[in-house]
Amino acid sequence: MTAGTSGQGPVLVGITGGMGSGKSTVSRFWASFMGLPRIDIDGVCRFLLEKEMPGWLALRSLLPPSFFSGNGALDRGRLRAALFADSGLRREVNALLHPLALERMREMAGRLQEAMALVDVPLLFEAGWQDCFAARVVVYAEPAVCRRRLMARDQISSEEAVRSMAAQLPLTEKALLAGHVIDNSGCWLFSRLQVTHLAGTLASAFHLPAAGDNRVPTE
Repeated sequence: MTAGTSGQGPVLVGITGGMGSGKSTVSRFWASFMGLPRIDIDGVCRFLLEKEMPGWLALRSLLPPSFFSGNGALDRGRLRAALFADSGLRREVNALLHPLALERMREMAGRLQEAMALVDVPLLFEAGWQDCFAARVVVYAEPAVCRRRLMARDQISSEEAVRSMAAQLPLTEKALLAGHVIDNSGCWLFSRLQVTHLAGTLASAFHLPAAGDNRVPTE
């Protein structure tokens, strides 16, 4: 089912980007401005990786014991470092986690009463989720801007930032795949203007309220 096009549940707008592009900042502002629920797939994955949860159980069978603490908790820092260093392991882990995250996202969306919801998805195209959304938005920023933001946010070197960014599909390619692009390379005011314009455009396209009341109409 393509969310938002079957008449069941809210219209789902998938928002993606790259490391340092400001995807989460944009999606949080959009959700606040329009009064929309926001599903954060990073948060979904953190939930799934809690001890004894489905993601944790899947990785317990894949990873050696050194990736887990004495009480069984996943060492997320160690896993993150390993995923950036080993593309094969990254593919294996993603193949296990992405279906679980998608199932959880659909469960969460199915419980919503609003007519539209935003879904913050870091790896929307890499995971092949593009058909899960009625609209797909890429938050773009120039590579040099992303690198500087990533260095400041994570306190890492330029080389480490470049390696991290290289683990994802280039933003230029994502922008070509998306139906809509927000350029977040410059000042936040310009980004906000783009977001408010696009929010109104999509609300109109799906015959939804422009802002504020986005509950599913009742008969």
